[in-house]
Amino acid sequence: MRMAVAGATGNIGARTVAALEHAGHQVVRISRSLGVDLTDGYGLDAALTGVDAVIDASNCPATDRDEAVAYFGATTRNLLAAEQRAGVRHHVLLSIVGVDRVDGNAHYAGKREQERLVAEGRVPWTIVRATQFHDFAAMVTSWTEQDGVAAVAPLLVQPIAPADVADVLAEIAPGAPQGRYRDVAGPEPQDLVDMARRTNEKRGHRVRLVPTWSSSFGPEMAGDVLLPDPGARIAPTTFDEWLAGQR
Repeated sequence: MRMAVAGATGNIGARTVAALEHAGHQVVRISRSLGVDLTDGYGLDAALTGVDAVIDASNCPATDRDEAVAYFGATTRNLLAAEQRAGVRHHVLLSIVGVDRVDGNAHYAGKREQERLVAEGRVPWTIVRATQFHDFAAMVTSWTEQDGVAAVAPLLVQPIAPADVADVLAEIAPGAPQGRYRDVAGPEPQDLVDMARRTNEKRGHRVRLVPTWSSSFGPEMAGDVLLPDPGARIAPTTFDEWLAGQR
């Protein structure tokens, strides 16, 4: 089958491209750096010619709520409109577990708008909500680190390996649309602060962690808010297994 991946150069997108190609599919890469721009639709019609299914693993650089909603709204409308013109039969959206349980986070607000547009659109769809990725904790410390100190929210998460997420997306896209797919998560809950400590130690990066709530990750994310619903699909790779491969 001929597949397209939006966000094809990103953390999940690049892995999804590899998984699809490994399964024998022809893959069209959609990324601004490759000449296709979701924000204004430039290059989309040509890119989607003959495409059977699209996986949207694109991300948003905005940290302001209104900007995130506007960004995800514009890119999703452009992508869905181009898919409809091209006769795409399946739109697969990667979203986040707990996205409907957290109101204050700007990124989550944008993802809710994205989900709404996909669910109300005319292209048959599947929405796959995944938990935070195994590398999320170290990413958060890189955002906040100053002078060797980084703030990290004490989140309870059930992290998943990026490669496992890509495998799920590559498996679902060639099949029939399923609507809201069950949550996808890693094997076990983890404390985000401990994940950050262990990941940075493994990579040889010295940083003092300060557990604290912030505007991005507030107390509304405490407890089991970010954990998957019962009946979730559990991916195989543990955090320990993923960490062992880090350098």
